[in-house]
Amino acid sequence: MNTRPILIVGLALGLSQIFISFSLAADPVFMAGAAQRDITPLEPVPLWGYGNRHDTLSDGTLDPLMAAAIVIHAGDQKMAVVGLDLGRSPNEKSLQTIRERIKAEAGIEHSFIAGSHTHHAPVLELSDAPGKGKGRFDAALRYYKKLEDDIVAAIVEANSKLVPAKIATGAVDLQGYNRNRHTKLLPKPVDTQLGIMRLDDMDGKPIAVMVNFAAHPTSIPSETIKFSADFAGSLKNQVMKELGGQAVFMQGACGDLSTDRGGKEYVEFGKAIGNEAVKLAKTLEPKVPEKPTLEVREKRFKYESRTNLNNPAIRVVYSIAFFPELISNFVDEYADGVRPRLTVALLNGEIAFVGGSGEFFCEHPIRLRERARVKQLFFLGYNNGYHQYFPTIEAASEGGYGADSQVAPVAVGAGEEIMNTALLWLYQMRGKL
Repeated sequence: MNTRPILIVGLALGLSQIFISFSLAADPVFMAGAAQRDITPLEPVPLWGYGNRHDTLSDGTLDPLMAAAIVIHAGDQKMAVVGLDLGRSPNEKSLQTIRERIKAEAGIEHSFIAGSHTHHAPVLELSDAPGKGKGRFDAALRYYKKLEDDIVAAIVEANSKLVPAKIATGAVDLQGYNRNRHTKLLPKPVDTQLGIMRLDDMDGKPIAVMVNFAAHPTSIPSETIKFSADFAGSLKNQVMKELGGQAVFMQGACGDLSTDRGGKEYVEFGKAIGNEAVKLAKTLEPKVPEKPTLEVREKRFKYESRTNLNNPAIRVVYSIAFFPELISNFVDEYADGVRPRLTVALLNGEIAFVGGSGEFFCEHPIRLRERARVKQLFFLGYNNGYHQYFPTIEAASEGGYGADSQVAPVAVGAGEEIMNTALLWLYQMRGKL
């Protein structure tokens, strides 16, 4: 019997199987996972956000503070998007510790770690040195270590839950939920965009829903010294109740935007926005991206400060307005100038994430979206650091809270330069420049 034809056929089939396996293995992956952790302090600590509290310690909890994380694996890159029920993102030392750990423990090179800007969360600026927190606020220092552990745990768990995923994004013009609190000139700019990113597993079950909206979470009086996620907490709860999966709230550019609650208290207001997010999410049809890709760039800028914190008279004024240990850490932060961070990611060649480390005025992302010409652009404020307010040039010329040097020490025009850099990168990432 001549076995040569059989051997040839067998060899051909074997090679074809190898080729198919190689092709499948070479296909770029798109996966997602999500998780959360409770990050509410367990001890009384100073509260962030209102100067009139000074160093008054917290007295309990209205509702828990959470860290909600999404991990996306696109192509050969991974990215974490983390929404924190905090006034800002962790301080620089903690941020770098978190980033080093998630790289070592989960192979995650890129991250957007941002606060919701609730004014009922702990102060994060203190440090373990005499006159800067040590001895007086040791409970806060203990909390920072626990906070790092909890954020890392949420991200690592989300990474462990990575499954093949489908994605959809969308936005709606959500009128009547926020207002411009700064300018007296008409028409007042307001970023009314409610943006959604929905991630489903292959059976259509939601893995996560990211909600991006801009409004100051200052719904609760400063005299209340209890922890609260403000409206973002009930917003997330409503999304998870109606859709399942993990809800993540990412604050936008709310430097000059307040809520417009129409008499609603914060839980009801958050639920109302959550319902709008659910309504939008239900209209989306997540799909497997044809070409999963992820490109991320990051830069720290350097600007001269408009406020000289080394001037003893100015330091005294700030210390009275807030408290001395907090100001001592601000002086350290700005010793080498104001150094904001820009983080930009382009997902699947069409979805942009632009993160800035402070309170950007709303016209920055409005103009950036118009100019960037991508399918969807999410602007994430209070991200990967905190360097106070970034008014537009026009707003700085008008003056007022958020635009004057006392709370906006960065050089005038810094926001525009940062946005132009993001714009340039987004065109370069798409091969258009």
